[in-house]
Amino acid sequence: MKRLAIFVVLALMAMPAFAQDDRNHGEIGAFFDYLRLNNSNLNNYGFGGRLGFNVHPNVQLEAEGAYDFRKTFSQTISGGLTPGAVTSTIPTDFRVTHGLFGLKVHNNGPVKIFAVLKGGFINFSVATSGTTGTQVANTFSGIVDGDTHPVFYPGAGVELFAGWLGIRGEVGDEMYFNGGTNHNLRITVGPQFRF
Repeated sequence: MKRLAIFVVLALMAMPAFAQDDRNHGEIGAFFDYLRLNNSNLNNYGFGGRLGFNVHPNVQLEAEGAYDFRKTFSQTISGGLTPGAVTSTIPTDFRVTHGLFGLKVHNNGPVKIFAVLKGGFINFSVATSGTTGTQVANTFSGIVDGDTHPVFYPGAGVELFAGWLGIRGEVGDEMYFNGGTNHNLRITVGPQFRF
């Protein structure tokens, strides 16, 4: 009985600490990802996740990754300039993977306006099926299978929170570097959870 009384007293003393909304260590979220590749006029869609840890009341270190689903296109491959060369139309599967890490700077309150600066990588996966008499290189619109390029991503957005649950929208320019700077519109929207 004595142990139960001590437990109850300690639990009552600890209740004010648990009653506070002490969810200010970081955020975790999932998002819908839209990427417009300007050099090939492709709209890519997928899902991703992000994790951020507060290093200051207005600054987070944030990491995110996303995968844009396979899209199938038809492309015409010419056999070259030799007489009698075969020209074929083959299906091409195209996928994009993103990985970003950087800073998020925001105001305080239930409505957060923020800016992000991140660096990372973008990877393109291209798979062609079929041949034109010889093996065809896996390329699409000048992008080669397995191409991984460095990325710089400036962006801005807004988060709306009600306690520990929120929603986040973000827009930015996912610039990858391949023979120059390639600017690409990126939009993400999804739920965020404070912890």
